[in-house]
Amino acid sequence: MSGVSEIRNDTKNRWTAAAVPDQTGRTVVITGGNTGIGFETAKVLAERGATVVLACRDLTKAGDAAGRIGASARGPVRIQHLDLASQASVRRAAAELRETYDKIDLLINNAGLMWPPFTLTEDGFESQFAINHLGHFALTGLVLDRILQTPGARVVTVSSLGHKQGPINFDDLQFARKYSKNGAYAQSKLANLMFAFELQRRLAASGSDAISVAAHPGGARTDLLKNMPSIPQKIAMWYAQPASSGALPTLRAAADPHVRGGDYFGPGVMFETRGHPKLVESNEASRDIAAQRRLWEISEGLTGVTYPI
Repeated sequence: MSGVSEIRNDTKNRWTAAAVPDQTGRTVVITGGNTGIGFETAKVLAERGATVVLACRDLTKAGDAAGRIGASARGPVRIQHLDLASQASVRRAAAELRETYDKIDLLINNAGLMWPPFTLTEDGFESQFAINHLGHFALTGLVLDRILQTPGARVVTVSSLGHKQGPINFDDLQFARKYSKNGAYAQSKLANLMFAFELQRRLAASGSDAISVAAHPGGARTDLLKNMPSIPQKIAMWYAQPASSGALPTLRAAADPHVRGGDYFGPGVMFETRGHPKLVESNEASRDIAAQRRLWEISEGLTGVTYPI
């Protein structure tokens, strides 16, 4: 046990993609796998032999990404239409995934939206809350039976350092009164963590050996930066690490054999903005069990999705 503890907690442990073990036989579904850290995560897992399903809104871009990943993959790379802004699309995608795959070893809730103008989805939800949290909440619940019946399965949810700028605005989740781009983003990323932790508690209580894990990429050069003002965007692009480095916390959460349910991984240096992935701490608000349960119940009501655990 001491060796495992040292591996888990040693901040000098320079964990890289080379540490990802063979993934042959595993089925991986990753949302937003056509670009950014999702693409880099999918690429590594496919190179290790996994069957990788890119669940994306734009099938043309997804097909192009699948082709580029496939050039070095040992496992098949497939695409699945999924628009997380539409609960109807989430339900269709989940049904198609359940019909196609008897098991899901790894679901990576990766796709995200940051700082758009105020927009309501077709379901009446603020777009960042809808895509970053509610879409993933519904998708996970709708395919959970495939996860539960798969030994050693994991759900990895990608959050952000931005979660620390929350809180969850339970009185106005959709920002109908006063919209803040950053406030809505922070709320959605805090919701990601609260969901991941509450899901782990429920999985453990059900006796399942499936686990829920979270990660954040730190500062990474991805399409998420496109809605930033031009000068801050240029600074962020200059400072941020490559998407391949930003994908490492997700990859560790997904594939490190020493991971435990409820773990949270992020970059190890420069205030968690850069470097090799390590176990990190989320803020106090993310660990509020009463708030987690309240958000869960609200999410069930908004999506109409209840979990079979």
